Amino acid sequence: MKSNETFKNRLIGLQGNLLSFAYQLTANREQAEDLLQDTTLKALDNEEKYVDNVNFKGWIFTIMRNIFINNYRQTVRKATVIDQTEDLYHLNISQDSGLDTPEGSYAVKEIASALNSFSDEYRIPFNMFVAGYKYNEIAEKMNLPLGTVKSRIFFARKRLREQLKDYGD
Repeated sequence: MKSNETFKNRLIGLQGNLLSFAYQLTANREQAEDLLQDTTLKALDNEEKYVDNVNFKGWIFTIMRNIFINNYRQTVRKATVIDQTEDLYHLNISQDSGLDTPEGSYAVKEIASALNSFSDEYRIPFNMFVAGYKYNEIAEKMNLPLGTVKSRIFFARKRLREQLKDYGD
């Protein structure tokens, strides 16, 4: 029981440092407080995973950093638009994509055309992967085994590479 109390006391002792770190990450007082709360809850939920000879402060700060990164990625993913139409192929392309040249615009049309020639079972996971989804997230959303998702993305890449091999020269 003593180690449980020690864990909680150490966690409470770090609250000020954690709030400062959270504010550095978020630059917003309210978001920093939310991040602190999420970190504290996660640490308490995973108390049994903490090994006594490990740097406690480093362990807690790593939890906070990981929560912040995961929340950031989730926010970016929600803001990403996956273009499902044939005409709006410029939508998610970076500004220096070469579209200002006729050759660049033609290449983008070729890539979009090649992707649109794929069946949904290959095109959808490939587009999701390019949009930033992880393999396990794609598998979950499409209700497929992880290995199936990985192989479909692999074969979509391979097929795209074969269809566009003339552009590599």
